[in-house]
Amino acid sequence: MATTSTDTYDQVGIKEDLADTIWDVTPEETPFASNCSRVSVDNTHFEWQTDSLAAVSATTAVEGADASFSAAAATTRVGNRTEIISKTASTSGTLEATDRAGRAKEMAYQVIKRGKEIKRDLEHHLVGIHQARVVGDATTARKTASYACWTATNDSFGATGSSCTGDGTDPPTVGTARSFTETLLGTVIDSIYNAGGNPDVIMCASANKRILTGFSGNSSEQNLKVEGKTIINAVSLYVSDYNTIKVVPNRFLKTTDVLVYETGYWKLGVLRGMQNKEIAATGDAEKRQVLQECGLMAANEASSGIILSLDGT
Repeated sequence: MATTSTDTYDQVGIKEDLADTIWDVTPEETPFASNCSRVSVDNTHFEWQTDSLAAVSATTAVEGADASFSAAAATTRVGNRTEIISKTASTSGTLEATDRAGRAKEMAYQVIKRGKEIKRDLEHHLVGIHQARVVGDATTARKTASYACWTATNDSFGATGSSCTGDGTDPPTVGTARSFTETLLGTVIDSIYNAGGNPDVIMCASANKRILTGFSGNSSEQNLKVEGKTIINAVSLYVSDYNTIKVVPNRFLKTTDVLVYETGYWKLGVLRGMQNKEIAATGDAEKRQVLQECGLMAANEASSGIILSLDGT
C-alpha cells in the first residue's frame, strides 16, 4: 500500500553517488613484447648478422699430412625496419577545470591510456598478424616484420601451405586448417632442437592453451589442488623430450598460430622509446602525442619455430 512517509522517489537535491574509481577490464598484458630484451638502434633500418657452424664430419687427418684450407663461409646479414605507433590526446581547458570522478587530471589519465594502447598495438603487430616489413616513404608508413615472417627453418603448416623466406620480406602461406595436436608440437620442438635451439616458451591463444592442457607432456607438471571448494588445474609448463618449456597464453596471438621460441633470440630494436610530446595549443585545449618507434629483431630464427593453420580444435 502507498505510504505517507517522505521517501527518495519524490525528493530533489539528493547527491549522486559515483564511485571514484574507473574499472577497465580491457586486456593489457603483452607477454611477447615484454619478454623481449631491448637493444638501442640508430636507424630506421637496423641490421645484424647470423652464423652457423659447419656440418659435423667423419673426416680425420692423416699423420704428418700438410694442412689444407678452404674459404670460411660468410655470415648472413639480415635486417628489419622500425615502425612508429602514435596516439594523440586533447582535452579542453573547461574539462580540466571540472571536478571529475576517478582521475585528478584528465590529460594525465588519457596519456596513460594511450601508452597502454601503444603497447597493445605493438604486441598485435609482433604476433597477432603476419606482417612483412615495409620500407615506407613520404606517404606510406614503415612496418616491422612480425614473428611469423622470420620463422622458416622450424615451421609447420597445413596442406597447401608454404614457408616464408625467413628474412622478414614475406609472410608464410598458412595452408589448410587442422587441429592442434601434441604430434605437431613435438615435431616442431624436435626440429628446433636439431637446429641447435633450446626453446623455453610455448605461446598460444586461449583455445590452443586449453587443448595443450590435455597433452601428456603436462601430466607431471599439472598443479591440481583444492582451495576451499574451488579446484584449480593450472598448467604452466610442458615437459618435452629435451627440457621443460613454459606455456604462456597470449590474448593477442592468432588462434591459428602457436609459437615455440627461445626467448634470448628475440629482441626489440628501439629507436625511440615511449615519448609524451606536448603539442602547441591552437585554442582552449591541451594537446599531447604519445609515440614509440621500434622493430623486431630475430637474432637467429633457427632458434625458434611456429605451428600454423590451426583451427582451435
